[in-house]
Amino acid sequence: MSKIFTPTNQIRLTNVAVVRMKKCGIRFEIACYKNKVQSWRAETEKDLSEVLQTETVFNNVSKGQVAKKEDLIKAFGKDNHTEICKEILSKGELQVSEKERHANLESTFKEIATMVAEKCVNPETNRPYPVTIIEKSMKDAHYSIKPNRNVKSQALDVIKILKEHIPIEKAQMKIKITVTNCKDKKLRFDEIPKLLKVKESESWDGANGIITALIDPGSYKLIEALHSTTRGGVTVEVLDLKHVEINEEIF
Repeated sequence: MSKIFTPTNQIRLTNVAVVRMKKCGIRFEIACYKNKVQSWRAETEKDLSEVLQTETVFNNVSKGQVAKKEDLIKAFGKDNHTEICKEILSKGELQVSEKERHANLESTFKEIATMVAEKCVNPETNRPYPVTIIEKSMKDAHYSIKPNRNVKSQALDVIKILKEHIPIEKAQMKIKITVTNCKDKKLRFDEIPKLLKVKESESWDGANGIITALIDPGSYKLIEALHSTTRGGVTVEVLDLKHVEINEEIF
């Protein structure tokens, strides 16, 4: 019986998700497991072997055509398949059917809206928005999903965009700042106050003090870092991660 000849530069793969990139006029593809590409891009999956079916760069996955070394060097300046796979995985275009694409975009849209609703409030009432209101506002603002960007970064973009359409701000944190043996007046009267959104209470006994206040989440690390710039000590305790009003109660 005669043997069947199979070209050595062909690898047969089935049931794959393909990520494609075109550079220097050459098409490059990698074969991935379904539903793992977005996990990698969202940084929830960090094991490359769980994402790639094979650490090989192809010209055509469905035909099993492996990319030539000279083409890889021409386009990427190297021929390391693993490193090139990572670049294509991060920047390439995920090939999906129109039905899958629509379902993915719809799912991502809802994820972004949910994250925004969880992190933000109406500053006029200090109450959270329902997810449905955020979704409607995103549609009114004509926000388009970026498939290659993670949900968190897009949620931050959405918050900025929605400010032009509805009153919305990140929910504030409630913290307690304890200052010990600090005689630095600049810290007391300049540095700390400028990082506070709303000061709820303040008491001082010489160089020691306690302040309870609301801050923007982004200011937390700045306040926490003050202890390294003072001769005394500054400690920060989080009382509420998300300070919002629900009905007539504050949580």
